[in-house]
Amino acid sequence: MRAYLPAYELVVPRTLAEALALLRDESGGWRPFAGGTDLMVLLEAGRLEHRKFFSIRHLGELRGIEEADGWVRIGALTTYTEVRRSELLGRLFPLLGRAARETGGIAIQNRGTIGGNIANASPAADTPPALLAYEARVELVSAAGSRLVDYADFHTGYRQTVMRADELIAAVHLAPTREGARHFYRKVGTRRAQAISKVCFAGVAEVEGGALGRVRIALGSVAPVVLRCRRTETLLSGRRPDGEVLKAAAEELAREITPIDDLRSTARYRTRVAQNLLAEFMAELDGEDVRR
Repeated sequence: MRAYLPAYELVVPRTLAEALALLRDESGGWRPFAGGTDLMVLLEAGRLEHRKFFSIRHLGELRGIEEADGWVRIGALTTYTEVRRSELLGRLFPLLGRAARETGGIAIQNRGTIGGNIANASPAADTPPALLAYEARVELVSAAGSRLVDYADFHTGYRQTVMRADELIAAVHLAPTREGARHFYRKVGTRRAQAISKVCFAGVAEVEGGALGRVRIALGSVAPVVLRCRRTETLLSGRRPDGEVLKAAAEELAREITPIDDLRSTARYRTRVAQNLLAEFMAELDGEDVRR
């Protein structure tokens, strides 16, 4: 059953200040509409319950990719296509480009935005594991001002975030990893393209003197929120990933995640795949240097 279009309102504030005023003056009354790639699916299915939206797609303050003061700022309205094509992001944060290529088809990549992917708060989304592995910070803006939130603290539960009703996501901030860090991203779905992930794995690791340095691991689709696996990271950091260490890491990873059985997969399958992806990540860290 399709939604009845005249039952919905869509307005276009001229400026960011006007958009934020809508959120301030009618708290909960209006919601932002950016790429619309998730909202339009709900609309088509007749399941879009909210009725009042305002477009932010034209707001230049929420666009752009720039580097300053040792950080890279990615505007919330940056599309997956723009992420894929960015030389700066490809050089410093290659996992983002890999995640963007895994997100839907070309039409979705042209309209979908990184801010929308975060705000949608799906634990199966493609870019959040990469953002979590890169220890991103989220810039939230309201009529009262702005604030930065560690992305690790942004999602508080399934489809829940720390965002207040009067706030928008303005940008994502990233600090480059150490030179020589290794980057790993894998998405496992029912098919090779345009599938919702069964497990999504992002990892960043430093290699120091034949051993692992600092390790960061994030997974999607294995918990109510995208998950940073800190205990597994601690077990691996500073160690040579021999068979005993890898076995212990796989067991710890299984204890950290909380997958479920659903239409796409089973908890047992997701756990095994997550462990296999961890092993693949370790195997790609130049075995000659870190496994002898």
